[in-house]
Amino acid sequence: MRRFALVLLAFAGLATPQAGFAQAAPDPVGDWHGALQTPQGAITLAVTVSRAPDGSLKATVENTDQGPGNKVPMSSVGVQDGTFAFEVAQVGASFKGSWVPAEQSWNGIFKQGVELPLKLIKGPPPARPVVAGLDGTWSGTITRNAATLRLILHIRTTPQGTIILLDSPDQMANGVPVQGLTREGQKVSFKLAVNGASYAGLLSADAMHIAGIWTVPNRPDAPVDFTRSQGTSALVPPKRPQTPQPPFPYTAEDVSFDNSVESGVHLAGTLTLPPGKGPFPAAILITGSGPQDRDETLLGHKPFWVIADYLSRRGIAVLRVDDRGTAKSTGDFAKATSADFATDANAAFAFLKTRKDIRPNAIGFIGHSEGGMVGPIAMATNKQVAFLVMMAGPGTALDQLMLSQRRLIGAAMGQSEAEMNRTEPVMAALFKAVASGATSADGLAAARAVLTPEAMSALGLPPTASKEIIIAQISTPWFRYFLRYDPAPNLRAIRVPVLAMNGSLDRQVPPAANLAAIRAALKDDKDVTIVELPGLNHLFQTAKTGAVGEYAEIEETVAPIALDRMATWIDAHFGARK
Repeated sequence: MRRFALVLLAFAGLATPQAGFAQAAPDPVGDWHGALQTPQGAITLAVTVSRAPDGSLKATVENTDQGPGNKVPMSSVGVQDGTFAFEVAQVGASFKGSWVPAEQSWNGIFKQGVELPLKLIKGPPPARPVVAGLDGTWSGTITRNAATLRLILHIRTTPQGTIILLDSPDQMANGVPVQGLTREGQKVSFKLAVNGASYAGLLSADAMHIAGIWTVPNRPDAPVDFTRSQGTSALVPPKRPQTPQPPFPYTAEDVSFDNSVESGVHLAGTLTLPPGKGPFPAAILITGSGPQDRDETLLGHKPFWVIADYLSRRGIAVLRVDDRGTAKSTGDFAKATSADFATDANAAFAFLKTRKDIRPNAIGFIGHSEGGMVGPIAMATNKQVAFLVMMAGPGTALDQLMLSQRRLIGAAMGQSEAEMNRTEPVMAALFKAVASGATSADGLAAARAVLTPEAMSALGLPPTASKEIIIAQISTPWFRYFLRYDPAPNLRAIRVPVLAMNGSLDRQVPPAANLAAIRAALKDDKDVTIVELPGLNHLFQTAKTGAVGEYAEIEETVAPIALDRMATWIDAHFGARK
């Protein structure tokens, strides 16, 4: 399950005309900047607004930390009644803020999956220092408790100064802003605000190596040597041999429809139809957590496209849809819960019911990760759903799942047993506080009370760390609903065929506990198949260890055995002869 990744991407858009603005607010034309306090650290946004000859506004936004020089056009921008608002529709990003004369700034909320406060101040961002002689890509490793983690530095000098970003592929952390890069002779140092880490090393005489010490609060110091890459070879896209390529034996149709129970939610997707007249059995794909496009794109993989391609070649129609507020679908993702996503799934079901080329009594759900939780929620109010496939769907209570997930992933990321024992009580108390509050405000107040200086230290955070960064991650309606959810009641009510699959190496939804809980909850359903697939991870790739850092390295998107299991099972229940 993925959540809280906030990176601005370069997608083009068209500006819309501005509305009139109140006299108290200034003309927005010009340069503005502000800082987002994200879990990865502070990210500076630069906004440039201009006026076209016809009086309409145009604007761009630039992430000066992670994408310097990449000015992304906004899809809409305007000022009305003292409120400045813009959207970057294709990545689901938006801002709405009010003019505060006393602070001479636009103060508001930036949304992109989560909501974060943002204050835009007049003028371009302050220039950064120039650090000479270090530009390039530097690679190293750090060993923690027998786990070796890769570290990659990207150093680049721009007209705004020298910028340094850190990738930690084995922790699925990319583009983390690094602060305080300095060079004094051969001495090089920098720090990471996100966890208080710092590094100090010596640059070799040929300027190709840095040997130094990595320091993190409450953890032993560790030697880390970085080596600069030779040359500046172009970025090579990862190999993804399963991504479907034309010609296709089936029809792919772009479709869209409204969610009739939530205004403003218009869902866009792709329906693949097998050759022939039909009508066909159909599967609706439900994505995992975080804003996902219709292909559930991650790290160059497009698992939902791979699944749709495979099933449609086997005679099964497939509908896959962009999440609300993502890509071509509209709606507010940041305020949505799993229950809201369930209404989107039922809207997709209602759409398929209107089509003559789809068998109305053979429409089911295939949900991956959180999607395996959303499906049963939707089925609680929609008894016409004909089947359910759970791909690494949760069976245990979600607060317990989060704790077991942290432990399994933490071990792969080099955390010691002592460190996990120290952090787990704090996280358990934090989850309980958020979930048990009578209201969302009560839950957040209780969570703030949990985050004492001692608790922050137990989490490995420096004394300067703000608890509000953690609060920002757990303050969403989605997270509160997620922690309070128990899958068992909705699973117990199901009386249609169910296929539940997990990979034996899944570190995000542990197979033993979750499959056992699913089996127990479905004991009164007469048609249940539960499968643990050996050697597969959370994405159903053939893996070595199941660690999240392997996801990008594995060329396979979905293991053939998983694809065949689904297709064979659906065909056995709803094939042409059924």
